[in-house]
Amino acid sequence: MERIGNIFFKTRNFLFPVFYVILFLPFPRISENYLTVFIIGLVVTTLGQFVRMATIGLVYIVRGGKNRRIYADGLVTDGLFSHSRNPMYIGNVLMIAGMSILSNSIFAIVIMVPLFVFIYQAIIIAEEDYLRDKFGIGYDEYCKKVNRWLPNLQGIAKTFSDNGFDVQKVFLKEYNTTFLWMFGGIMLFAYNYYWNRFSEISIEGATPFLVVATILIIMYFTLRMYKKRKTLSLK
Repeated sequence: MERIGNIFFKTRNFLFPVFYVILFLPFPRISENYLTVFIIGLVVTTLGQFVRMATIGLVYIVRGGKNRRIYADGLVTDGLFSHSRNPMYIGNVLMIAGMSILSNSIFAIVIMVPLFVFIYQAIIIAEEDYLRDKFGIGYDEYCKKVNRWLPNLQGIAKTFSDNGFDVQKVFLKEYNTTFLWMFGGIMLFAYNYYWNRFSEISIEGATPFLVVATILIIMYFTLRMYKKRKTLSLK
């Protein structure tokens, strides 16, 4: 399993474009009442985004990988890592599940979500093998106290109060992920809204989607420029 996890770790960034394409394929739908489906998917995706932002904002992770290989500068046990050993992956799975619901695709829910859970489980096992080899007893003790997946929420309020939340760091590190799922969510809403009604599409009907998409694109490139300036100023 470690070998499979290392392969997935190297290729994980290539899996998401495939996932996005699958979301727009005409598989059987979850429900004809798309508004309800959309709201549920939006809530789940937003929850996943919140978990990722909280993880990044509470504790600084030096690197999760180096040269497409598993790497860690130090053993991180603070922030949300004191409640779950893999809070970022929890956030990712929630976002993948949420986007699958937003797609209104039975295939995405039944096949893609379990597939990504398997992929992350394999990556985690490979990462654990690396961390155990590098940090030894210290990592084993950490594993005894903190679950691999299921978070223990006891003391979560204290975690937020004791750790300063770095908003700027969240913006700089998470703007790309936020843009991708929001833009994808808007496109999925438009896609499902006009399902089997392509002959009725008009410029007026598509205007709200185009406006929101344009605003997101402008915000994305604004944050991208800000990050580039910030990076240059630190050199």
